[in-house]
Amino acid sequence: MQSTTIAAQATAPGKGGIAIVRISGPEADPLLASVFCAAGLEGPFESHRMYYGHVMVHGAPLDEGMAVLMRSPRSYTREDVAEVHLHGGEFVVEQLLQALYSLGAQPAQPGEFTRRAFLNGRVDLGRAEAVMQMIAATGERAARAGLRGLQGGASAFVRRAQQQLMDILAGVAASLDYPDEIDEQQATLNLLPQTRALAHSLRAACDQRSARILESGLEVVICGRPNVGKSSLLNLLLGEERAIVTEEAGTTRDIIRGSVLLDGVRINFADTAGIRQSQQRVEQIGIRLAEKAMQGADLTLIVLDQGEPLIQDDLRILEMVRDLPHLVVLNKSDLPPAQGLPQGLLISAQTGEGLEALRKAIVAYAEHVGEGALTLERHMRLAARAADALEEAAAAMEKEEPLDLCAVHLHDALSVLGEVTGDNVTESLLDQVFSQFCVGK
Repeated sequence: MQSTTIAAQATAPGKGGIAIVRISGPEADPLLASVFCAAGLEGPFESHRMYYGHVMVHGAPLDEGMAVLMRSPRSYTREDVAEVHLHGGEFVVEQLLQALYSLGAQPAQPGEFTRRAFLNGRVDLGRAEAVMQMIAATGERAARAGLRGLQGGASAFVRRAQQQLMDILAGVAASLDYPDEIDEQQATLNLLPQTRALAHSLRAACDQRSARILESGLEVVICGRPNVGKSSLLNLLLGEERAIVTEEAGTTRDIIRGSVLLDGVRINFADTAGIRQSQQRVEQIGIRLAEKAMQGADLTLIVLDQGEPLIQDDLRILEMVRDLPHLVVLNKSDLPPAQGLPQGLLISAQTGEGLEALRKAIVAYAEHVGEGALTLERHMRLAARAADALEEAAAAMEKEEPLDLCAVHLHDALSVLGEVTGDNVTESLLDQVFSQFCVGK
């Protein structure tokens, strides 16, 4: 694969001020010379220098632009890489790409530039995946997690685990090679706590909830009986008129959604139908959707009317969320409080009073999101498999089984961890990982 030269648009497709076409491979230098005429340049391109000039197609100027050649190994792929910066119109980009293809370049497959960076040893597999995590980041914390991955955070954690595991295996080998000097039973007693501690460390690094919130956001559902101000609260939180607000009860029948960024975390709000006893079929469907949304939410906001005492519908809703993460929001803070209301956050969905305190309380449910060692689903799945193998080894040690049998489980764990960093990969695994990348990255 790496004997070919590939080309693709590296920026997002569509209209824009600037588009970048990237070329990588042994023919990057002559291909750049064929499609770009640098102003005042008489000799070869100097590496890592940006040139102004004209993009040329079939000997005729296509566009003004800039170009740079980055010679191996000081490039993204550790191959010769050229980039042409031109105006971001779909026509001119397509004309340039077709010219490159006619000159022998191959269209890059999804993630092929980063795949070459991995195969050429510039990044390990964990860092390669962090590239896509960075691109897909929708908030500050997701971007920070991606940056930690790019800087080797996940890879460093896994490599430390690999080293600890190799130390355990070294202890096993020493006991097997020198039985007269090292008692196997004593060696087992020494290795057992290390094995269990490493399994625990791998499991503690896996935070499925954190990873999901980084990828798609914190799911917050707004619930309550009709006419307590749920839709007004949604509009206030979003800063726009997303939901219809009227004095008529039961206006919201379907789930209305909207997202904002709070403290670097994407918060996905969902306004639901008012929960009450109803004979209307459409409203009943909306109420069932609301109840289902509450069960799947990271956090539920239960909105109560501060000026009215609790009724049966309120009590029913509070009972439904008793064992779920929730906040009680007392709307209409300007009214005198009714008797018997639970403790909650005072807010006025009409004036915005109490909004900042509510925002802080919501963000608190996303505390420490993205700060774990592993934040990608594939990495966590592999870490869990490695922990399973380590726990099997520990169980075998407790049963005083021979250490060479315990070592089988330890080697399984080491092999699985190698799939995170790319030390132990197959072609099909690489296809699976890089197929999720966009073309041009």
